Amino acid sequence: MRRLCWLFVLLLVVACGKRTAELPVENSVYYWRTEWQLDSISKAFLQQHDIRKVYCRYFDVVMTDSMPMPNATIAFPEKVPQQLQIVPTVFITEDCMHRRHESLAEKIVSRILQINETNDVDGVEEIQIDCDYTARSRKTFYDFLEEVRREARAHGLRLSATIRLHQLSMPAPPVDYGVLMLYNTGDPRKFNERNPVLDLRDVQPYLRRLAGYDLPLAAAYPVYSWQRTIYGVHIEHTVTAEEILRVKKAVEEQRSSLSHSIITYHLDQENIKRYKSEDYEAIYHH
Repeated sequence: MRRLCWLFVLLLVVACGKRTAELPVENSVYYWRTEWQLDSISKAFLQQHDIRKVYCRYFDVVMTDSMPMPNATIAFPEKVPQQLQIVPTVFITEDCMHRRHESLAEKIVSRILQINETNDVDGVEEIQIDCDYTARSRKTFYDFLEEVRREARAHGLRLSATIRLHQLSMPAPPVDYGVLMLYNTGDPRKFNERNPVLDLRDVQPYLRRLAGYDLPLAAAYPVYSWQRTIYGVHIEHTVTAEEILRVKKAVEEQRSSLSHSIITYHLDQENIKRYKSEDYEAIYHH
């Protein structure tokens, strides 16, 4: 009997230690342009689909000869509507994480705060870091995220990070939650075999890792197309709504909470027109 009691306590401790709390139910989009400008079509789309959260790329961090530097910083010729919650997002190239860089986390958070203040971006509650880290760069990147999280929390901000499918095999990063990137899943060189933007066959090998992944997760789906020229052949890789919904169904069967927080990549007039309104309703369905 005593052994059973200790086993129960142990299981309770393990369960409480997991970071798989559910995210709130909400619809979101990525905004991946260098100028903040919403046309009438985009504004109507946000209102129609009850989208109040925008993951907005603020700048990239790229490796120069000696140190990481910001690149392609966003401009705000228009003011952000008050009803939108902006999540400043920073893309960092993987080679920036091949070694530690002193005060990089502090510089990034400070730059985000400066952009917010300069452009009157109010109500920011979190920031996001996007990096295609590998086994080689993971330790340095996770140490960097720890520093970012300390800096962010000092200013009352949460921290999230993108999670690519191949990264599900690694321990979860030290962030408040992750965004599972369900796009760019295939090899663009094999355009005649399957769609590299999204194909269920490329997603399936990773599905078994979802249930046990120790981090709350949102799900991001592609609504864009690629224009590529391969061996003189012009190819447009457009994902059908049916394929997105097949992937959505498959991942939610493994982890039902992935239906709670849905993000589409990215907000653009052409992307909005690419799908029917009912297609977007199905993608955002909780």
